[in-house]
Amino acid sequence: TLEASLANHTHVSTDESLLGELSKAAHRAYRQLVESEGFMQYFLEATPIREIARLNIGSRPASRKTLESIKDLRAIPWVFAWTQIRLMLPAWLGTGTAINQVHGQHQNTLNEMLEQWPYFQTLIDMLEMVLSKSDADIALYYESHLTQDQDLKNLGVELRQRLQNAVDTLLSLKGESKLLSNNEVLDQSMQVRKPYLLPLHLLQAELMKRRRLYLAEHQTEHSPVDHALMVSIAGIAAGLRNTG
Repeated sequence: TLEASLANHTHVSTDESLLGELSKAAHRAYRQLVESEGFMQYFLEATPIREIARLNIGSRPASRKTLESIKDLRAIPWVFAWTQIRLMLPAWLGTGTAINQVHGQHQNTLNEMLEQWPYFQTLIDMLEMVLSKSDADIALYYESHLTQDQDLKNLGVELRQRLQNAVDTLLSLKGESKLLSNNEVLDQSMQVRKPYLLPLHLLQAELMKRRRLYLAEHQTEHSPVDHALMVSIAGIAAGLRNTG
């Protein structure tokens, strides 16, 4: 804190106004997608938000009222659910679109911000860290396992493409060919943990499917796989070191 407060940093004259422009563009793209038809249904079917809400793993309910509207969701379960399926959507949605909109016209300024402004450096580094933990193939596995609705599958294709676009945009901005090129420690850590996470994801998707079928058949709120599902949720969160 002392270093950040007292050290002399070169200030890019247009950085704050450009960051405001980026923020507005990202916000528009974010709202446009999450408020689109079918998005909430995709969230309910493809992620474990229902399971998170019913399992007692938090200090407060997952939503203020019901799970039928995004505006009623609490922030932590919203992020947690997307993290569990490795789509990490709240962290990057809108970001790639926003940077693409200004990159051509303000490329030099963005480069200066990345080199000289610690706040922007940290923002991009955090985005890179989250994107490195995302996995479109795992997200697709949850989707294929948990929904047969073709419209929702089409939405999933769009979400995964947007994820790839965000990765490509970030790499272009940083002038790198792969994520975490300059963070060998985190990159190696993730490479070690990913093989252990994969079977947990496969197991969780199967447990979610079995639990939902059991609840629908027996008209109850609990199933024989509840404990195993809770263990898988905790295991994935521990392996990713991100919960929401």
